[in-house]
Amino acid sequence: MSKQMVAGAMVCAAIAVWAFGQDTSRQIPQQQMDSETVKLIASVDGPTLYRTYCAVCHGTTGKGGGPMAESLKVPPSDLTRIASHNNGEFPLARVEKIIAGDEAVTKGHGSQAMPVWGPIFSQIAWDQDLGRLRIRNLATYLKGIQAR
Repeated sequence: MSKQMVAGAMVCAAIAVWAFGQDTSRQIPQQQMDSETVKLIASVDGPTLYRTYCAVCHGTTGKGGGPMAESLKVPPSDLTRIASHNNGEFPLARVEKIIAGDEAVTKGHGSQAMPVWGPIFSQIAWDQDLGRLRIRNLATYLKGIQAR
């Protein structure tokens, strides 16, 4: 992962934690990444992960109106339209790969404009197995907010 991606992830994670006032008493211990600290919340709940890591840019409804949206060079995408852009089918496996950083995509995704959350979700050695669970639960949450 490039230093720009790590830096972007750290900035967004810090903003997300600040913006949504997470209860720091429930956070998992921190690990250093490029001399900056990225906090991983203890939750594996899809909606909680979304509010913590995604809503700061994509907004609480997933349509892109988060508090950081106006300051980004690439506007956050409307996450409620993923299925409509894929012939009505939600590409769960592909969304998981995008979140994890396992698939390169166009525009802001996976670049310094959108952090790749997979490494952050799996940053603690004893917690490796929960990283994929967090990714699955977040992707499943996104599937549930698709526009009809």
